[in-house]
Amino acid sequence: GPAFLPFWLGVVMAVLATLLLVGALRSAEAGAPWLPRGEGLRRLALVSGATVALVALLDVVGMIIGTVLFLVALMRGLDRHPWPLTLSVALAIAGFNFLVFTFWLRVPLPVGVLGF
Repeated sequence: GPAFLPFWLGVVMAVLATLLLVGALRSAEAGAPWLPRGEGLRRLALVSGATVALVALLDVVGMIIGTVLFLVALMRGLDRHPWPLTLSVALAIAGFNFLVFTFWLRVPLPVGVLGF
């Protein structure tokens, strides 16, 4: 049925998470700190903030424009990619998502006030 794939993906993820936990508990090394500091913390905050903003504005801007804005924020804010690359990647990924979900899978994406 429709829950076949999500169920088995969840089982595999739970097994892998358990293996990672057991490996970490058996390790003698302390490993990296759980919460990053400095630049890592700034990157974590930017990704978290961009994700929260995308979800909060999804009904206003829609999925396609929201995806473009999300990717632009991440590509420019995290790695300072040049504008032509940033815009081309963001538009290509948003277009690909639109084609896959709307035409191939027939999943209705959230539509913003502009109609897409």
